[in-house]
Amino acid sequence: MRLVVRNVWRTHQVGEVWFKAFGVGNPYWSPLSCDWEGGGGRCPKPVQICNSVTNTLGELDVLPSLCPHPRNRPEGKVLETVGVFEVPKQHGKYDTGQLFLHSVFGYRGIVLFPWQARLYDRDVASPVPEKGENAAGHGSKEVKGKTHTYYQVLIDARDCPHISQRSQTEAVTFLANHDDSRALYAIPGLDYVSHEDILPYTSTDQVPIQHELFERFLLYDQTKVPPFVARDTLCAWQEKNHPWLELSDVHRETTENIRVTVIPFYMGMREAQNSHVYWWRYCIRLENLNNEVVQLRERHWRIFSLSGTLETVRGRGVVGREPVLSKEQPAFQYSSHVSLQASSGHMWGTFRFERPDGSHFDVRIPPFSLESNKDEKTPPSGLHW
Repeated sequence: MRLVVRNVWRTHQVGEVWFKAFGVGNPYWSPLSCDWEGGGGRCPKPVQICNSVTNTLGELDVLPSLCPHPRNRPEGKVLETVGVFEVPKQHGKYDTGQLFLHSVFGYRGIVLFPWQARLYDRDVASPVPEKGENAAGHGSKEVKGKTHTYYQVLIDARDCPHISQRSQTEAVTFLANHDDSRALYAIPGLDYVSHEDILPYTSTDQVPIQHELFERFLLYDQTKVPPFVARDTLCAWQEKNHPWLELSDVHRETTENIRVTVIPFYMGMREAQNSHVYWWRYCIRLENLNNEVVQLRERHWRIFSLSGTLETVRGRGVVGREPVLSKEQPAFQYSSHVSLQASSGHMWGTFRFERPDGSHFDVRIPPFSLESNKDEKTPPSGLHW
């Protein structure tokens, strides 16, 4: 069973993935279609693929199409081959060294290693009668977690400038050493990707991803599939930083076709003014599952600490932005931080969105726990190997 990809201008060889190199004029759409040859099946769902080199989008869909005449191709636009699509895995995990396109943000990346998380999806939760709001915000549902695979990945540095308005490329942060003047430091181009966001492909290039850690972490071995294997430095880095990288819980909820996904990470503890301060970072992804254009205007957080305090935070937008979610750019992802003078707590809240007609609606942020590691270790001391 092979994945057949057709381009709007001409039909290429089975499986070829084409991307536009730098051209002139505004971004343009390049509709693509695909079908499963030999099996009579259809692609699992329509997705959007970003022609990452220039931040232009193309549709990978199940609709049959004929290729228009090449004269319809916009002037100044050049296509180049990046790789060959593989059939996405419905079962099992992707291995270290797997090349992929991000199905939502469109960047090129490579898998470093997997994480097994617990996904708490309130959209499939069981109603629990006669329960009021608890300390976690929404007490009307019983949410059972299920195992879900995520991946630690590297983002191609060539694509970072083109996705920075929709997804932070320096979102994975760490606490600096006690004697370091910086409170936080980040590893650029490091991300967490859900299994269903992986669109796998292969490449004949021995260095297909441009990232400062690519050749430090991975070794080309043409006898392997995929042909990139982990170096000892990657294994050592993973083991050393496991407590601060580990992805354990994922929380998800949808309100009026806006899906909010939250992933919290414990960062460590610091002493300040004779007290202990515990730090977490949290990654939030907003997705518009509808065709209606909406814009995020306000955030409203409730932060409960085990010490008994309940803090309310209100403000415009998130991380200084008020992102627009549309059919063409349906998602926005960002990270932020929170600190408590207690070893655990909870967060929940709402995002206020605005419709084109000026009306507003609130989208629930699923409640999530802030838990510290019981076996506290020294946070990482920077990128030393």
